[in-house]
Amino acid sequence: MVISPFDINPVPTAKISDLSRTIFENEFLPASFAADVLETNNRSYEERLASCKMISSVENFNPTILGLLSIGKSPQDFLPGASIQFLRIAGTELADPILQEIATDLYLLPGDVGLSGYEDFLSSEWPSGLRDNNLYRPMRILSSFWQILQMAAQKIQADIILVDIGPNLGAINRSVLIATDYVAIPLGADLFSLQGLKNLGPTLRRWKNQWQKRLDNFNDSNEKNSFPDFKLPHGKMQPIGYLCQQHGVRLDRPVKAYDKWIQRIPKVYREYVLSEPVSDNVRQENDPCCLATIKHYRSLISMAQEHRKPIFNLTSADGAIGSHANAVQDAKADFNCLARIIAAKTGIKL
Repeated sequence: MVISPFDINPVPTAKISDLSRTIFENEFLPASFAADVLETNNRSYEERLASCKMISSVENFNPTILGLLSIGKSPQDFLPGASIQFLRIAGTELADPILQEIATDLYLLPGDVGLSGYEDFLSSEWPSGLRDNNLYRPMRILSSFWQILQMAAQKIQADIILVDIGPNLGAINRSVLIATDYVAIPLGADLFSLQGLKNLGPTLRRWKNQWQKRLDNFNDSNEKNSFPDFKLPHGKMQPIGYLCQQHGVRLDRPVKAYDKWIQRIPKVYREYVLSEPVSDNVRQENDPCCLATIKHYRSLISMAQEHRKPIFNLTSADGAIGSHANAVQDAKADFNCLARIIAAKTGIKL
């Protein structure tokens, strides 16, 4: 049984005269077809309508639902309450990434909570990357985040891609992390961050090894030659350090309760993330693995969220006055220093 799309069904009570020939010939056709195609097209008006599904056929001139909604003179007479939704994509294909320009040479590829439904799909395809055949599909799925990031970067000629992910070790984060070269780990001064660090280190190493096995398996397969233009991420995932954030400060020093947890981070980071010999003599403020200590900017956070801008770009017009203005300048210096440290760690020239 063949089921035709709803919008090409004819409307028996409508006539061809209910369609606007002016809109069809002067607006619809030029927007849908190239000028040279239209010039060489010798079809009659009715034949053109039928080929565009505006009428049922050249034998049956009854306008379709599509015809009435698109070029009807008074579509509400036949389809009361109906509407048209147009889909606009930022590219030439439905899969093209949609980027939002935030500032000069800075673009955002936003995520979506709906991606959570992709979690089970990624989990089920992970073992398929080690089978003997039919590898292209699972490898394409597992590298889908990397593929879309590369498409976005190519679109705007980006030099650097920064990825922000949530604090979990699920299948989505695994697919995102195998798309990365370097990993910076933000930590809070609490028990949960320390425990998360103990879980993250071994997991990163395991994912890196498992992804390498899948890469080797695909490269040794016959499908490698069948898809010569298909590229995959290396899954480098090299930790470059950690950031301590949101600590309480008194007289420019962390309060004692926070400091107790902060000073445990260097040992745990070396043991579980770097797998290096552990020393109890390294303090966080002197630890070369600590990229930065991000202060608790308190009300500046909510202020920045309200005005949709970084903390260091807040102005007096946004409410950053008095001590807040000084904190904004401190934040600008802090983040500038952090950017330079990350650039040095990753070999980026600023």
